[in-house]
Amino acid sequence: MNHFLKITCMAIALATVAMSCDSKKNEETKLIGKQKPVIENGLMTPEVLWAFGRIGNVQVSPDNSKILYSVTYYSVEENKSNSELFVMKIDGTEKVKITNSPFRESAAKWLKDSKTIVFLSNESGTSQLWKIQTNGSDKSKLTEYEGGINDFCFSPDETKLLFIADVKYGERTVDKYPDLPKSSGKIINDLMYKHWDEWVESIPHPFVADFNGGKLANVKDILEGEPYQSPMKPFGGIEQLAWHPDGKLIAYTCKKMVGKEYAVSTNSDIYFYNTETGESKNMTEGMMGYDMNPVFSPDGKWMAWESMERAGNESDKSRLYLMEVKTGLKKDLSANFDQNSNELAWSPDNKSIYFVSVQHALTQIYRVDIDTDSIVKITSGVHDYIKVIPTDKNLVGVKRSMSKPDEIYAINAITGEETELSFENKDILDQLTMGKVEQRWVTTTDNKQMLVWVIFPPNFDPNKKYPTLLYCQGGPQSAVSQFWSYRWNFQMMAANDYIIVAPNRRGLPGFGQEWLDQISGDYGGQNMKDYLSAIDNVAKEPYVDSDKLGCVGASYGGFSVFWLAGHHEKRFKAFIAHDGMFNLPQQYLETEEMWFVNRDLGGAYWEKDNATAQKSYANSPHLFVDKWDTPILVIHGEKDYRILASQGMAAYNAAILRGIPAELLIFPDENHWVLQPQNGILWQRTFFAWLDKWLK
Repeated sequence: MNHFLKITCMAIALATVAMSCDSKKNEETKLIGKQKPVIENGLMTPEVLWAFGRIGNVQVSPDNSKILYSVTYYSVEENKSNSELFVMKIDGTEKVKITNSPFRESAAKWLKDSKTIVFLSNESGTSQLWKIQTNGSDKSKLTEYEGGINDFCFSPDETKLLFIADVKYGERTVDKYPDLPKSSGKIINDLMYKHWDEWVESIPHPFVADFNGGKLANVKDILEGEPYQSPMKPFGGIEQLAWHPDGKLIAYTCKKMVGKEYAVSTNSDIYFYNTETGESKNMTEGMMGYDMNPVFSPDGKWMAWESMERAGNESDKSRLYLMEVKTGLKKDLSANFDQNSNELAWSPDNKSIYFVSVQHALTQIYRVDIDTDSIVKITSGVHDYIKVIPTDKNLVGVKRSMSKPDEIYAINAITGEETELSFENKDILDQLTMGKVEQRWVTTTDNKQMLVWVIFPPNFDPNKKYPTLLYCQGGPQSAVSQFWSYRWNFQMMAANDYIIVAPNRRGLPGFGQEWLDQISGDYGGQNMKDYLSAIDNVAKEPYVDSDKLGCVGASYGGFSVFWLAGHHEKRFKAFIAHDGMFNLPQQYLETEEMWFVNRDLGGAYWEKDNATAQKSYANSPHLFVDKWDTPILVIHGEKDYRILASQGMAAYNAAILRGIPAELLIFPDENHWVLQPQNGILWQRTFFAWLDKWLK
């Protein structure tokens, strides 16, 4: 239920996962490297899933000769993760692991000599800048910034450093009452006091400093004295800031609001900060939705960015906007393109911009010509591209699918022909048998065509009958594309001998803005009919055991499970809801990002004359508990401040009080996801134990 989740699909999710198991220095005693799982009968298990190396932070060297990337490894035994850095030639040969330590290396960047790499490491206790050569030699520490550095990038001439660091936000209880230093109480007087999974007591600020031989001088807080955050939490990073090629301007993304005003608005803007005068200027003033992720053309003439038009709509179309830096004149390059535009990257010749976009549940690479606004699709195939990097000759991209985690590819910029380069997980994938993934189109109750993914068990036998699961997507506006998940992994479900039905129901991107917008204000409406159209269609197949259907989902998918539990008319024999909304009036007051519930639910439940809001609350799942008749497993994390754990516990309690078989899996230390390895294993074991109990 967050804009950043939707526009980047699972890319930011994996970045957050990679950071989630960080440890204090004195706890990091073991080197965690590539795992060698035991694979039996070619089938995926939770332990195998957690053994995959997770590729991230792919960077091409300035001379276009090499690729830098990180790989995060997890140890279930240690319940920790560790990231290492790798370099390979642009053709995928001569891979070198350049770090090998129990400390976390991250956010690596090339210097312009294409020989030196600067990265963050917590080896000294806080996250500081270090440098290393491409062969792994001459590793040395560069900074000792108090409190640590979150991310960074160098000015084009490498004489200045732009970096992100946390600053204190708000007044602590101990500030008001110094004689109560051990009090845990928090005095609240405005909204946005918590966000995602934390109490908001610090916020990120961008800093700029002279950088001479690794020493920081003349450090300047770009937002000095301002109580605003840049980049924007919870997921924004260095991609929300950019250096102009002349090194005198910095573009930064910021929503200059706090408290209630911040909670109800999506109006972020892009500002230009002049490093010589220290002045900031709002370059997107009057543009009322999200504006973020600026990228300058190599010649500095243009800035492109991702822009949403409508205020309060975190799932509006992500437009590709272009500004002439000198004049400030703007135009929408995607005005005639009914899709999102994300992960923008300039061509070296300044004439075009590459980006990724989802259409019909597949995410491909596109190119737009800035003079003609013409858009061309570069790649095709059953996959999701989540990143594209233009080089002097072709493209480098990161691709995934339901059957394969992220790997790095070379792509011909004209033909779209692909060549895999990284092969990080080939040793594991070669031992696994994946289930077939089938695309089908299903007619909905209002006579529309809906794309549905059907995933079959490995070694599928059409003469057998299989228990089958309806998968309900979260978001609600998150594509059911070719994503690879480390929790909701369709191949994992298939390996447990289930068929999975994953519909691209109303409210998902990739099928036009009308299809996407329809869900807002219609919870419990057409999209629920879409779910049932999908499962009813597949249940007619002779290989589906229609007496053994299950329904599973998280977030909005969890809401969907709770709602269907009161409306499924005996279709399902088991439900699983993770982090789902159960009581919508309570959800309106419990969540932190009020712009979401104001748009998607239509407003507050006390607005009696608001027909949209009243329709939404009339469809709250808690009102239909009297019709529940099916076993249900409820899962929730107590650090989930988007949908509080009270929602899941209330649903579980209701089931028990009604005499319905139910189970609750609660994680006191997890947020909207499950990020720790042993918790992830427990999640999978509990998930399949519940399904097997009622469907096999």
